[in-house]
Amino acid sequence: MSSASSPATDFSTRIRTASQSLHTEANTSTFMSDMLGGGLGVAAYTRYTEQLWFIYSALESAAPALADDPVAGPFLRDELLRLPALERDLAHLHAGETAWRRTVSPLPATAAYADRIAQVAREWPGGYVAHHYTRYLGDLSGGQVVRATAEKTWGFAHKGDGVRFYVFDRIGNPAAFKREYRALLDALPCDELEQHRIVDECKNAFTLNVAVFRELGARFPLSA
Repeated sequence: MSSASSPATDFSTRIRTASQSLHTEANTSTFMSDMLGGGLGVAAYTRYTEQLWFIYSALESAAPALADDPVAGPFLRDELLRLPALERDLAHLHAGETAWRRTVSPLPATAAYADRIAQVAREWPGGYVAHHYTRYLGDLSGGQVVRATAEKTWGFAHKGDGVRFYVFDRIGNPAAFKREYRALLDALPCDELEQHRIVDECKNAFTLNVAVFRELGARFPLSA
């Protein structure tokens, strides 16, 4: 692929601005609002965490095959990996039950989300970057609000089991890390058309995420 259309192109700003309204929609969904407001029980948080496991399994199982890809490869940083922490959280949330992998299941919207990640990982590295950006930078930033709420609402130890997914303990300076990540976005070796496609896939990632929240909200309505 050719280089970006102009050295002045700030793709990280473009992608963030283009997806801002969908980002807001996800963060203010009924399910997230009810959960962050403390109105839902730990069962809802557990079910949400299970859905994250399916999503991150799709993201991280695809990573080895993309390690040498010139587009996706630079984004694959070990310090971002979430599956080990997610699995520790789920073991805790399932009271130490080691068979939780055989009992959890994706919601239909989650299965569609994971399937899309797997598809772009196979066929389109730029699309994989869109999903990588949407998930990891979102959980590194806004995910900290979820962690704090979970600790306060359900009594998890500070940055302990149950909320380890949100603890990026291998990233010493999150603000600096996010600046480096956005610099990678700005340096993506793709032309204007490909940038537009990646922006659209980023929007699609948020839409898929909102669909998961919608299904969770239907299963966990706020108690009267």
